Amino acid sequence: MKQSIDVIGVGSPIVDLIAEVSDELLRSMPGEKGGMELIDSAAMILILGSLDREPVKAPGGSAGNTTFALARLGMTCAFLGKLGDDEDGAYYRDAFRQAGGDRSRFKMDRTAPTASCISLVTPDSERTMRTHLGAAMNLAPDEIAIDDFRGCRHAHIEGYLLFNRELLMAVLDTAKEAGCTVSLDLGSFEVVESARDLLPGILDRYVDIVFANEDEAACFCGSRDSTVGLASLSRYCAVAAIKTGKDGAWLSGDCGAVHVPAVPVEAVLDTTGAGDLWAAGFLYGYLGGYPLSTCGWFGAILGAEAVQCMGAALSEGQWKHIAKTFKSIQG
Repeated sequence: MKQSIDVIGVGSPIVDLIAEVSDELLRSMPGEKGGMELIDSAAMILILGSLDREPVKAPGGSAGNTTFALARLGMTCAFLGKLGDDEDGAYYRDAFRQAGGDRSRFKMDRTAPTASCISLVTPDSERTMRTHLGAAMNLAPDEIAIDDFRGCRHAHIEGYLLFNRELLMAVLDTAKEAGCTVSLDLGSFEVVESARDLLPGILDRYVDIVFANEDEAACFCGSRDSTVGLASLSRYCAVAAIKTGKDGAWLSGDCGAVHVPAVPVEAVLDTTGAGDLWAAGFLYGYLGGYPLSTCGWFGAILGAEAVQCMGAALSEGQWKHIAKTFKSIQG
């Protein structure tokens, strides 16, 4: 029997490449600013070749960022996703081990490279992502087994799985069969747009906690008013959270709607992974039995730390500060 796992992240294990770029350079590339688009290896090579400096490397992926952070917070964590049998795959597995994660549920692929994502950060600190999924894209529905979720309390799933509906349904069905509660981070407005027909049914039937940002919520409900988006998502899920950046977050649960302010920061360096780490803080509180507002405050603390560094991999000093702050809240 595998050891008990608090949270299993499910999604694409991706090596992040974070690069500071000008708005002019970003405009020369296809796609919208602030979103995420899938590209092939040739396009990735072209983008990397256009950069003025070497990008910063870090383990990433939406569910990966959240799960890494939860492991650093002391929760027992695993990850279900596919890595390439290459240098980047070994780097990712080793980073997860160092964070305290259980590596036994990673799948390996000898035919494709480990997924990579270049996060293009403009002077306004907005990040625009271009992702080559590589091995991560080769995770097949028939590879999802009940043993992957056995002993797991909660499954945190990234919205990008909505691009592969058959795989997503296999994950959701198996996680529920294993007795997991489920959270889903909607990922990007492109994800929501592509899954308009599927999302309501999935949220209603499978998802206990849904995370969205302002753009994703607006795409889902047709309104930029976050309270409208919160009410819309709350019709389907027991707990809903809409992250609104410097304006904090709106939460909904048994106690009704709650607004949690953001933690002020002197300067925003990069928003890559901030929403993922916010979700980690929230899940840490929620699975620990804390009130909804406290869960949101934990999320705000991690989100604030994330925007003060390049990428989602926080420094040791930041983790020490987080541990001290959490301890003061917990009493």
